[in-house]
Amino acid sequence: MADMTERGKILIVDDEKAVRTAINRRLTRAGHTCTEAADAKGLIDRIKEDQPQLVILDIKMPGRSGNELLPEIIASFPGTAVVMATAVADPNVIVECMRGGAQDYIMKPFDLEYVAQIVDKALEKRKLEQDIKEFQEGLQAEVEHQRKETQKLFLNSIESLVFALEAKDKYTAGHSRRVAYIAVAIGEKLDISGDELDNIRLGALLHDTGKIAVDHSIMNKPGRLTEDEYRHVMAHASIGAGIVKPVVNQQILDIIIHHHDFYNGKGYDQHISGDQIPLGAKIIAVADSYDAMTSDRPYRIALTGEQGVNEILRCSGTQFDPAIAQAFHQVHLSGIE
Repeated sequence: MADMTERGKILIVDDEKAVRTAINRRLTRAGHTCTEAADAKGLIDRIKEDQPQLVILDIKMPGRSGNELLPEIIASFPGTAVVMATAVADPNVIVECMRGGAQDYIMKPFDLEYVAQIVDKALEKRKLEQDIKEFQEGLQAEVEHQRKETQKLFLNSIESLVFALEAKDKYTAGHSRRVAYIAVAIGEKLDISGDELDNIRLGALLHDTGKIAVDHSIMNKPGRLTEDEYRHVMAHASIGAGIVKPVVNQQILDIIIHHHDFYNGKGYDQHISGDQIPLGAKIIAVADSYDAMTSDRPYRIALTGEQGVNEILRCSGTQFDPAIAQAFHQVHLSGIE
């Protein structure tokens, strides 16, 4: 039986006043707080206002029947137990109600002691279900917390490794951080915010992760790359996505995979173009190219900031999305270096 701490509010819905009164008196004597309703009119609002733990719902009532109301009650108030009441011993109707979410049923004419037992059993079941749900939610929250902590540690390790590799090379030192800074500035200029902007920032920080697997001598070759060397370098996009795939979402993966795609679809081994290219990838393409152009490289000296911007604008519509190129131009005019 339910103890006093589990007893609570019971809503009795029946068109017969004598039935409601009899059940009310018996359940009140057992320690429950009872309210009554004569029909289905306004019942959903009534449940929302009173928040009963359990509803005793007559199947056959004027207007909408109890078995018509049951699905709506279960859908709107999943934490409310429902016990059906019926004067017609139709097994099909009873089975339908039980399948629809009712916890139990009682038959008219009522044995009030049996009604009290059914109510206590339904409340006990409701309490058990709530305890299980809370435990599962708590467990899921703990698992999610651990997952996020593990993800954070892994991403921090990857970022640290990338930054350490960049720091060893005077040509790429600080590149990923600068790309992230520029990409976020462009994103903000385009009114991107929240998780999408966070994904762009993280995608920018990780976009060159795959260069861990690129031959350092090819990366720093002072002359023009051969076709095989170029293919080797460009593989860093897919390699990087594979490295971080276990701990990032699909948006970040798409940014890393497509950050060298050309807007016109004519980039290396490219199969999409224009708006098919993820927005974050198009933003990072501009930020990445600008930082590369304005940094010294083994095969050329750095362009000035103004020269880099002009080159981005010159390639607008071919290599770069025109809207993003313009947004970057505005960001640059605002003082970004």
